[in-house]
Amino acid sequence: MGGSGRDSPRFNCANDGLRENLRRLVPNTLPPRMPVIFSGIQPTGTKHLGNYIGAIRQYVEGQDRGDPAIFCIVDLHAITNPYDPAELRRSVYDLTALLVASGLDPARCVLFRQSDVKEHTELCWLLASVTATGELNRMHQFRDKSVAQRELVSSGLLFYPVLQAADVLAYRAHEVPVGEDQREHLELMRDVARRFNSRFGEELLVVPDHRIPVVGARIMDLQNPDRKMSTTGGSEEGTVYVLDEPKVIEKKIKRAVTDADDPPRIAKDPAKPGVSNLIDIMAVARGVSPEQVVADLAQARGYGDLKAATAEAVIAMLAPVKVRYEELRADEAALEQILASGAEKARSIAAQTLADVRRVMALGPPPS
Repeated sequence: MGGSGRDSPRFNCANDGLRENLRRLVPNTLPPRMPVIFSGIQPTGTKHLGNYIGAIRQYVEGQDRGDPAIFCIVDLHAITNPYDPAELRRSVYDLTALLVASGLDPARCVLFRQSDVKEHTELCWLLASVTATGELNRMHQFRDKSVAQRELVSSGLLFYPVLQAADVLAYRAHEVPVGEDQREHLELMRDVARRFNSRFGEELLVVPDHRIPVVGARIMDLQNPDRKMSTTGGSEEGTVYVLDEPKVIEKKIKRAVTDADDPPRIAKDPAKPGVSNLIDIMAVARGVSPEQVVADLAQARGYGDLKAATAEAVIAMLAPVKVRYEELRADEAALEQILASGAEKARSIAAQTLADVRRVMALGPPPS
């Protein structure tokens, strides 16, 4: 496909048998196949440190491992709750600029807006035929959000996981970088893929695997370290935003809740959620293990040293992103071109999958 210089996922799937036979005949001459990577991210909500560590950094690190690596701004998911159309459009551009500023390179990955690729919505409807309503009713996101809604409970909230499954399965993705909170939805899409393949008698859809970061899978609220950092359910003082000013970041981290033990003990310990959270944040920001952070702070005088070192590391990590974001965000025409180019690449892959799905489901005219 355009921009990757590699074979399409469908071509690779069709030639798996030939590839395996060649490996047997000429061992160690063919490189292992690179995975197709897909992940989607909502445009709404100001992106915070948890989003950056749990998702965006994974995208950047994965863009050269994928064949291809595909990242989607899921604006169709964003409309399942009441929203301001003008704000949604701004948010899509905000997120596009942030992703590129963070290191995503449109020449090395596929970056696009979900609503520009109609195959997502058609495949969603087709996959609904093999998705049980009971499964959707049990999804925690539907339960939580439908209870929170005081007016209309959109049917889109119920079908959200089916569209999410279509997002991934349309690209025959092998790997999905997600946060721990998306594990339930990923298990559903795995079940949907298996059920579809079983019902229609072909191993047509790839059953994807999740990829959750070893460190930083759950960045917690600095003021409520038993709760995940969030733009909707968290505290303002406990949420560090990617585009916060350095002084704001420093102030929030230095006010983070730790422990009341005396003397202070800097250690990764389930009984010390606030301290453990700061250690994880600092480890990711520095690119080291949590154990290394603990070792580096062995001579620290207290939690103040931990907070100061964490703030310094986070500011250093995010400062280049903020500078690059401001440069990119000013040119909306260029951002739109990135999304349009990515959508063209995405359609060339998703259309192949959809054609195969329609064929086995006997939809449309028979193959010639």
